[in-house]
Amino acid sequence: MENQYNYYTSDQESSGQNMNYEEPMEEKKKRKVPRWVQAACLGLIFGLVASAAFQTSNIIAGKITGKETISDTSDKQAKTTTTANSTKLTTSSGTTVTTDIAQIVKNTMPSVVSITSMSVQQVQSFFGGIQEQQSESAGSGIIIGQNDDELLIVTNNHVVEGSDTLTVSFIDEESVEANIKGTNPDKDLAVVAVPLENVKDSTMDEIAVATLGDSTELQVGEPAIAIGNALGYGQSVTTGIISATNRSIESYDGKLIQTDAAINPGNSGGALLNANGEVIGINSAKIAQEQVEGIGYAIPISDASDIITNLMNQETKTKVAEEERGYIGIKGVDVTDDSAQMYNMPTGVYISEVLSGTGAEKAGLTKGSVITAINGTTVDSMEALQEQLQYYRIGEKVTLTIQIPEKNGEYDKKDVEVTLGEQQR
Repeated sequence: MENQYNYYTSDQESSGQNMNYEEPMEEKKKRKVPRWVQAACLGLIFGLVASAAFQTSNIIAGKITGKETISDTSDKQAKTTTTANSTKLTTSSGTTVTTDIAQIVKNTMPSVVSITSMSVQQVQSFFGGIQEQQSESAGSGIIIGQNDDELLIVTNNHVVEGSDTLTVSFIDEESVEANIKGTNPDKDLAVVAVPLENVKDSTMDEIAVATLGDSTELQVGEPAIAIGNALGYGQSVTTGIISATNRSIESYDGKLIQTDAAINPGNSGGALLNANGEVIGINSAKIAQEQVEGIGYAIPISDASDIITNLMNQETKTKVAEEERGYIGIKGVDVTDDSAQMYNMPTGVYISEVLSGTGAEKAGLTKGSVITAINGTTVDSMEALQEQLQYYRIGEKVTLTIQIPEKNGEYDKKDVEVTLGEQQR
């Protein structure tokens, strides 16, 4: 429009100065217009043309962007005109706004707990000796059920693994000791039990059992809310979306939910929720990758439900005094993932020797077999096997799942009942 205007005004000036016909002098004087009036008229014409161009461009932009344009110019000016020295920040009026997420968290937080694990580790001292050192780690859990005697809480296996004592803290900050119900290291799942007799009535009034959702129905891009005891500071909330489903990573045996909701140490075992406040996943900080941001993982609840049900119905495990603990009667070597792939063996405990006169010998265990589970709990090392044996006394029977080598290089799976005996010195 500016070019059109420039062409128009230069044409007008030309027509006023290069006339080819003569007029009487008096006529010319009468028609002569002062320069300031010409300038004012030109300015008015320019303003009208420019205003029309501006309004036209706004209408076109509005149609392209889908935004409405204000047809009333005076109304628009009233809404956009400000003085140079009166610009202010837009601040909150102080009114508390309750969002859907806030309501979901309010409804769900009573079903999420904090878990503190205390363990004693042997460490090498400065002078070369071995000394015991107590360590504490934090995690989270989800209340998933209740039987006649216990409150049942699901968490990650790595939260409770190697623990000497477990403490569960509820939403009202009351803390109670808990025992392991069952574990599944392969899927990084565990269920712990809190005796109802140790839980105050006031706490029972505050807590709730979580509602489980269907993780198979998840869609990429839908909202996700993570609740857990991040960094051991207490329950906190992070939000994001479902970034991917059925994600596979090297360190986990199964499929995972990927989310950009922050999953930090201490969040392990906590809840990943959908927009309905239903648990769709169990968060795990252990399988998160430290070198990247915005990628967290959770175990899909639909994949875990059968395992959790099995763990819930196991007998609660309480550790027995060391002098009362039962032993299988073998010497074993770890079969790691690398060794298993290299030698085509199952991961577990390779039996390198069966001790004479022990329960292992009487049960028919043989050198070369691999122990992969005890009473349904997977074991992948001697340490894991010995940890499970802490819950069984001398004379008790346990069922070992073993893999027996065949002549063709394959392994035959078999369950063997073994009566535990005393440790041989």
